[in-house]
Amino acid sequence: MSEMGTPGYVANIGGGPGKGDKKNDDRLATMRSRLQMGLSAFNDSRADELDDLRFMAGSPDNHWQWPADVLATRGSVQGQTINARPCLTINKLPAHVRSVTNDQRQNRPSGKVIPANDDADIEVAEIFDGIIRHIEYISDADVAYDTACDNQVTFGEGYIRILTEYCDDTTFDQDIKIGRIRNSFSVIMDPQIQDPAGADAQWCFITEDVLKTDYERLYPDASPISTMMAQGVGDQELSVWLGENTIRIAEYFYIETKQETLNLYPGNVTAFQGSPEDKQYRAMGMRPVRTRLSDRKQVKWCKTNGYEMLEERDWAGKWIPVVRIVGNEFEVEGRLYVSGLVRNAKDAQRMYNYWVSQEAEMLALAPKAPFIGYGGQFEGYEQQWKTANTNNWPYLEVNPDITDGQGAMLPLPQRAQPPMASSGLLQAKAGAAEDIKGTTGQYDASLGATSNERSGKAILARQQQGDTGTFHFIDALARGVRMVTRQIVDLAPKIYDTQRIARIIGLDGETSMAKIDPTQPQPVRKIVDQTGVVIDKIYNLGVGKYDVRVTTGPSYLTKRQQSMEAMQQILQGNPQLWGVAGDLFIKNMDWPGAQEMADRFRKTMDPKLFTDEDDPALQAAQQQLQAQQQQIEQLGQMLEKVGESMQMREVETKEFDSKIKAFDAETKRIVAFQNSLGPEQIQDIVMGTLAGMMSTNDLVIGAPAREQEMPPEMMPMMQQQLPLEQMPNGA
Repeated sequence: MSEMGTPGYVANIGGGPGKGDKKNDDRLATMRSRLQMGLSAFNDSRADELDDLRFMAGSPDNHWQWPADVLATRGSVQGQTINARPCLTINKLPAHVRSVTNDQRQNRPSGKVIPANDDADIEVAEIFDGIIRHIEYISDADVAYDTACDNQVTFGEGYIRILTEYCDDTTFDQDIKIGRIRNSFSVIMDPQIQDPAGADAQWCFITEDVLKTDYERLYPDASPISTMMAQGVGDQELSVWLGENTIRIAEYFYIETKQETLNLYPGNVTAFQGSPEDKQYRAMGMRPVRTRLSDRKQVKWCKTNGYEMLEERDWAGKWIPVVRIVGNEFEVEGRLYVSGLVRNAKDAQRMYNYWVSQEAEMLALAPKAPFIGYGGQFEGYEQQWKTANTNNWPYLEVNPDITDGQGAMLPLPQRAQPPMASSGLLQAKAGAAEDIKGTTGQYDASLGATSNERSGKAILARQQQGDTGTFHFIDALARGVRMVTRQIVDLAPKIYDTQRIARIIGLDGETSMAKIDPTQPQPVRKIVDQTGVVIDKIYNLGVGKYDVRVTTGPSYLTKRQQSMEAMQQILQGNPQLWGVAGDLFIKNMDWPGAQEMADRFRKTMDPKLFTDEDDPALQAAQQQLQAQQQQIEQLGQMLEKVGESMQMREVETKEFDSKIKAFDAETKRIVAFQNSLGPEQIQDIVMGTLAGMMSTNDLVIGAPAREQEMPPEMMPMMQQQLPLEQMPNGA
């Protein structure tokens, strides 16, 4: 299947050339009538648009900016020179057109999906945004947008289309694509539309002229060309499809309307009569509360040669998938006229070319400035003076002439004043250049020329004045992008009609995956673990209604660079903010490793900066974390006490061991001392000790506590040495 047939992949309802079918014949007649009406409605405007395009593409090689009758009197006709007058082309218009289109490329419009009813979910809207960015990426949508904008600004209208294609050769899953339409003149849209983007169009053609040999190869089962030519004799509607060497093939989109009964059931649910939902409600015993007739629209697609339908399908979306980008639009006496930036600047550009050519002609035809001298001064040196303008002579000599009668030497030869262009011619050329600026609405600041402004704010203000004069082109493109996004939002639930994992792209270009399940009843289903933490999410794009708003501004990369410059100025003035936003500043840098450095810097910052206190789940997690931290602190304190107790125990153990060793040594000493003394010596020592204790009141008769203070090793000795009557009372 050719590229023009790609929309047919949406749904196959059969089809093929219809022959002898009254309904099919009426449909073909309607199709041919619509094409003829579209060609007639746009005939005058398209002729001017084509001339605008040729004028824009004018160059010194093709002389497309010179009228044919003027060119015939100045240049060459059939190889013969007439008058040999210059026809210069100094094309200033591309700079003006590129000033608008390049501004669009730096500030691309982008659609953003927003929920439109209670069933819609903001998270699903974000998934839509990611899917749309993915579709734009795989489709090279920037090429489609840029081409439409170039055509719109140049001659007044550009077009973008939406396609569907299989993901690969081994699957039935489909992807949505945004397609480029390079030749805007191949699109013929319903001229009765009111919406600038063509949202209300009832039909649209995308035509292509193919060679007859290619036609026979591509469509071998179609009717022979001879049959078509015989059928087209005398039929104006068929003759436009047949060229001398080409056959016109057209993709034909049209809306078929069928009137059906819509039932309203309790609970504010609706269903068309006879639909599966309607049968289900009736089986449940429900009865319609209200009924009304509703026009159900179905977009049809077919490929035709004007004589028969070569292919036909249903299109899944509710709009014709061709979006119009218009520049200046006028309706004059019932006929539609569109134009771009070039239309009103053509005469000013022609005048500029004429005055530049006139200036060149005047200077070229003016006599060369000669040397003026007296007769006889050049005698003998004629050759050097004749070639002074071609050879680089190191010096020129003359003969002195003193024939003035006074004996004085006459002056040396002098060159005459060279020819100059007239001031009127220069003013006319400058006026033509200013007229080009005036007709395009762009002045020096918009074209990059310097002026008296020196501050950045003043320069931007001057540039914005020029941008205001051409802003309607950017605004029209934004409307077109909004319509493209709306069509994708409408198509996505119908194309992604099976469980699948869709690739989404974030604003920063990072890719991720989203699980889509069109069978689940809720827009978002969260899968949580035993602790209540969400571990996965599954989305249904078909639940709820969503709308689109469009924003125009710099790309994400440009915004990131601008934000980095702004943050740099803030951090330089407030260095203490490094601890608050330093990771964001590093993250916006473009050098390798910036992301890794930002992650490491983030770990050094206060964790409270990255928490959302308004999130109940996060607050509960924080409370749980705080409780765990308190438990950990208590366990730490207990461990510290256990450690201190073990250390004290170890000290006490060491002290007890040292006492035992000291006691053992003392015991051994006493035993040794005892063995060396006789009984009488021991008795004298004991009696002397007791007498000393009694004299110092350390020994109180009748006090058991004092007895306990006597060393235990002395008790046996006293019992052995002292008679009972000599022992103290109570001993």
